[in-house]
This record gives sequence, structure tokens and C-alpha cells, in this order.
Amino acid sequence: MNACIPYLYFDGQAADAMHTYQQIVGGELELRRYSDAPAGAGSPPPGCETSDTSRVMHALLRFDGGMLMASDAPNSRMAERMGGMSISLSYTDTAKARKVFEALSVGATVRMPFGKTFWSDGFGMLVDRFGTPWMVSGNLQPV
Repeated sequence: MNACIPYLYFDGQAADAMHTYQQIVGGELELRRYSDAPAGAGSPPPGCETSDTSRVMHALLRFDGGMLMASDAPNSRMAERMGGMSISLSYTDTAKARKVFEALSVGATVRMPFGKTFWSDGFGMLVDRFGTPWMVSGNLQPV
């Protein structure tokens, strides 16, 4: 295996979420909408049709140390909430980790405020305003 890349699903917020994540972690964002699909490229399976062709068909954010992929469900009927997972970001610089955590915290539900733990100089958990769960670490310590 050469990479393990989280793939996030949204219900119409993928573009906003991925642009926000790009502002926070940096990097290059590629984004394709359903309207970008070439004519005659095939039709979606039954039940997957979308009348909102501005939804994101695929997005890729490449940033220092990682990648995130995302898309919107073709329609709200197919959208599911994210759960049972978290995106984990780890920084050697605790100040940078705190800055990222604070940026992700805007409109979020903070599950664990950013602070010192026995395994890091800084750690926090939250679910951002788009419904994505995050864990952010700064200067991990040997346990």
C-alpha cells in the first residue's frame, strides 16, 4: 500500500468544507463538480441521480503531510452523517497544532479542549461545522 487517504462524504457542503480545510492546513485543492462530467460519460446508477449538478463529484486536497478526498452525496436522500472515525492531524510544532485546532473549532462542537496530555504537549478533539470529527496533536511524546 502506498497511501491511506480519508474520503469524506457531505450533503452539499463539500466545496465549502474543502476550501475551509485548504485555508486551515494549506495545500493544493482539485475540485470537480457533477456538471464537469463529460457528456455521454454514463449515467449514475438508479437512485443516485442528482438535480443539483453544482454538487462536488470529487475533491482532492494535497497538503504537507497528507491528503483528504471528498465528495457530496449525489442527493440528500443518499447522504449519511460521518461517525465512528476521526481525521487525525499531528504536528511537531504545538503552536501550529493549536492554531489549526482553533481554526477548525469555529462553529464546531469541541469534544476535548486543546491542552497538554501525557502523550503530547497539546491535543484536542472536535466535530467541525461540517460534521467532520478531528483529533489534533502537537509534539507527540513516547508513551
